[in-house]
Amino acid sequence: MCLTVRPQGSLGVGGSVRPSRRHPKGQPRAQTAANFSDRNSSQVSRTHLAHMRASGLPSPLPFHMREFAPFLVPVRVVGSFARSFHPATLPPMLRLTYGRELVSWAFLPLMLGAIEGGTIGIVIKKAFSGQPGVSEEWLDLATAWALAAPNIANLTSFVWAAFAKGRAKVPFISWLQIAACLLVAAIALFPRNGVGLVATCIALGLARTAWTGVITVRAAVWRNNYPNASRAEIAGKLATVQSIFLAAAGLVVGRAMDDNPDNYHYLFPLLAAFGLIGNHIYRKVRLRRARQLQRAELDGRKKDNGFSPMGMVQLLRDDKLYARFMWWMSVFGFGNLMLSAPMTYVVTDELDMSYTAGIMINAIIPLAVMPFAIPLWSRFMSRTHIIEFRAVHGWSFVSASVAVTLASYFASAPLMYLASVLLGIGYAGGTLAWNLGHQDFATAERDADYMAVHVTLNGIRGILAPIAAWGLHQWLAPLGQAPLVLVVCTLINAVGVLGFISMRAALVRARAAPAIA
Repeated sequence: MCLTVRPQGSLGVGGSVRPSRRHPKGQPRAQTAANFSDRNSSQVSRTHLAHMRASGLPSPLPFHMREFAPFLVPVRVVGSFARSFHPATLPPMLRLTYGRELVSWAFLPLMLGAIEGGTIGIVIKKAFSGQPGVSEEWLDLATAWALAAPNIANLTSFVWAAFAKGRAKVPFISWLQIAACLLVAAIALFPRNGVGLVATCIALGLARTAWTGVITVRAAVWRNNYPNASRAEIAGKLATVQSIFLAAAGLVVGRAMDDNPDNYHYLFPLLAAFGLIGNHIYRKVRLRRARQLQRAELDGRKKDNGFSPMGMVQLLRDDKLYARFMWWMSVFGFGNLMLSAPMTYVVTDELDMSYTAGIMINAIIPLAVMPFAIPLWSRFMSRTHIIEFRAVHGWSFVSASVAVTLASYFASAPLMYLASVLLGIGYAGGTLAWNLGHQDFATAERDADYMAVHVTLNGIRGILAPIAAWGLHQWLAPLGQAPLVLVVCTLINAVGVLGFISMRAALVRARAAPAIA
């Protein structure tokens, strides 16, 4: 038998010729192995880098740039922070809905920033000061109204909760967003006089009423679209984006009003147009299990004939724990809502700050601090009950009240800036607790009802607290004791936090009881 050697290849399966693995001409075997190793290492490196980018981790710098590494740290931190908002960081089923909400909540806050309490309060206090038909006493009251309007409008939440039952949630929210945008644009039509002041306050109140409907119904959208494990994280990301663009809108309003107090005639319609862009994007959000939710709500409405003030009372009677939580929330919130008006009086009357500086303290700095504080509060909230959360979070507002009080006593602008930072820390946790806290008590089909109770009670104290603060200020300021108003705010805040602490102790005992038994 004769064997034939084939130098150019070998027989494969079925007698086919398989080319031999010859080394390139003139290249040693060791060098070829080294090239293969380099190619393999390069492939591994590319795979590793892709994994790092997908995980939000910073990529390693090339060797020739490592000497500049210390200077690039801020850039890499910002880049990592921005990448954490990408939809790819979430499970695939959540990405599309979250992406649309994320973009829409980048545009809508530009509209909302025009009527944000801290911004519009400064605008009204300074723009209408000394104008025809405007007295200082009524201007102070209008300023308190502007600051409290978001909370006063919350009285309508039970109306929105009842009206939204059995209806498509996303279109319902969309129409309310459009109404808010049009009312913000309408403020540009009013002159700077007594009639214009009244008209501005009315338009502001109606816009905030429409936005109350958005907040009330949005809670049901979030509950159905995002699982409990991811909900606090997603809410934190959306709140962070909202706070960034609210701060940007406040800065634009402050600079424009410093240039010319009449610039709001042009600026407010422009900001409202950005809101309409956000609304166009939000309308594409899909609500998961929408028909199932509608059927459950319609069945519930047949049984209880809708949600009403008496329905709120009955809910609180049925859920004793939530009723107690709402009581201490009312005490704590009363002190918070009293703080806004006298804080603005300190900024404008005692420290005589400009539009930009006043809005910086009242709105921009707190909103700028929120993106850094929200992730911390979000992680804490995801592993605690809302009662435990409030028992810790409440001290941030107490600290802010103390700082404002000291700033008033010592006429200190730096202390006001410190108070603004502390308020930002408090607002960061408050935003999460506001949107998600009631869900530690509510079932899915009663989510909007529990939210309505919370929001409506906030509206009641939103009426009473500013009036109390304004009345105390009108009484004590002529006596040279205006800072005492801030002392009262601080004491009420502290009492509310102590109430949350007592509830936390009872909650811990209740959890331990079954284990002991």
